[in-house]
Amino acid sequence: MSAGPVTRVVVADDQTVVREGIVMLLGLLPGIEVVGAAADGEEAVRLVAELAPDVVLMDLRMPRCDGVEATRRIRAGHPGTEVVVLTTYADDDSLFPALRAGARGYLTKDAGAEEIARAIADVRSGEAGLSPQVQRRLLESLSGQPRDPRPTEPQRPPEPQRSSAPPVLPDGLTAREAEVLALIAEGFSNAEIAAELFVSPSTVKTHINNLFAKTAVRDRAQAVAYAYRHGISRSS
Repeated sequence: MSAGPVTRVVVADDQTVVREGIVMLLGLLPGIEVVGAAADGEEAVRLVAELAPDVVLMDLRMPRCDGVEATRRIRAGHPGTEVVVLTTYADDDSLFPALRAGARGYLTKDAGAEEIARAIADVRSGEAGLSPQVQRRLLESLSGQPRDPRPTEPQRPPEPQRSSAPPVLPDGLTAREAEVLALIAEGFSNAEIAAELFVSPSTVKTHINNLFAKTAVRDRAQAVAYAYRHGISRSS
């Protein structure tokens, strides 16, 4: 059994059966203590102010105050509390607003106990706790690929009209910082980015600190959303 620090969690879901089931599930996991449960976003914000949990496991579609607005208020007023979204929906209209609001993790409700525990541990350590399904959706959006591409008629190869001028990157990003950002959006860890670019982990950390400062993002999940909005990928 692990003797490490316990992660204190608040669960927010408007469906009583679902909420109680999640609380029961988390109670069986080592290193996790459920300290509160909320039936809507308004109550979730209040419990965070009272209990200062490490993580909120947040549903999105709730009355009075939805999960996106609750996430925005929690991250603004209580930056020491991370938010992991746990929802039925993984569409763009749910995913990207939640990430922009400050959620660092995003899971769908078919996630198992191990996946939920991993996401909670990831956000506690400063990483993004995204399910494989969500990561794949982000990559599809980032690359501009349709989810179900249809065969197209053969096209003539494009004429070589390449400009010698380098592409203009947003917010003063350098080409290397944009490359690091694209790898973050693909789910690479710092160590994996260092290996991919043949640089040291400390150099990667410097690039990440610089690009976070330039783009005004707070964490890796917001960095992924930023890369999506600006079309930054290794193929661009």
